Amino acid sequence: MIDWLLIVLPGVIWGASFLFIAEGLTAVAPDGVTFLRILIGFLTLSLVPGARQPIVRSDWKRVAALGLLWFAFPMSMFPHAEQWISSALTGMLNGTVPLFATAVAAVLHRRWPPGMVAVGIAAGLFGGVLMAWPGLGAGGNSALGIVLVIAACISYGFAVNLARPLQQRNGALPVVWRALMVALILTAPLGLPRALHGHWTPRAVLSLLALGALGTCVANVMTTIAAGRLGATSASVSAYFIPVVVRNEHVAMLSLIGGAISLVAAWVVRWASMRAAAAAPAAVAATAPLAAK
Repeated sequence: MIDWLLIVLPGVIWGASFLFIAEGLTAVAPDGVTFLRILIGFLTLSLVPGARQPIVRSDWKRVAALGLLWFAFPMSMFPHAEQWISSALTGMLNGTVPLFATAVAAVLHRRWPPGMVAVGIAAGLFGGVLMAWPGLGAGGNSALGIVLVIAACISYGFAVNLARPLQQRNGALPVVWRALMVALILTAPLGLPRALHGHWTPRAVLSLLALGALGTCVANVMTTIAAGRLGATSASVSAYFIPVVVRNEHVAMLSLIGGAISLVAAWVVRWASMRAAAAAPAAVAATAPLAAK
């Protein structure tokens, strides 16, 4: 039950996050949205004493890389993309994250995932293509927005694999807190001036507070824990549970069909991953007596 909560809840939170980004863009430029959400997330996590626990010194370079790949770069892509594509489509396109997470894991471990996991990932990719197709067909800025989101998803694929060993050695809170610190430094040069020149409304302020505290802090801590407990592929499946959140926007029927396919693919990936994990100890136990001989 806990494992499923670690997968589903971040997806639900991130679904709302893309709506919050769209609201934030009514008050401040894209780089300002990125900087403020990271700042709010960092300050929120700073209130938790466990976040300031020390980490292994040799892990600092990896934590810095995580700050770039999980926070600074992808969170800069989404606000720019949402200038040209809807928040709903942005959220649905995140269903491609497990594909990239699995591909990176396969390269790192030199091992392709089990057959049904691969089928689920392929189905998720097909759903992602269907979601993106109407925007790609429109061309121009819509296509650019989709490219930016895909670039962010590829970055997440690397980040979730990087997060797993860091979480296992140091715990989720210290890792995420330090990664947010790095991301804050990286995004400040462009983001701080934009934030200072925003045209603020109560709705935009509340949206960015929720975006930072929930989408940047809580959801990413939960996903980091999931990566350590379940592996990169299973943790990234949370992207399939990002709901369609519409903000007076038109979403093509083909995109909705693609989102539904990706949701079914999420169940296949998680089920197949659990089945493969359960079968592995049995296989080891069966071959142990032969090895002893």
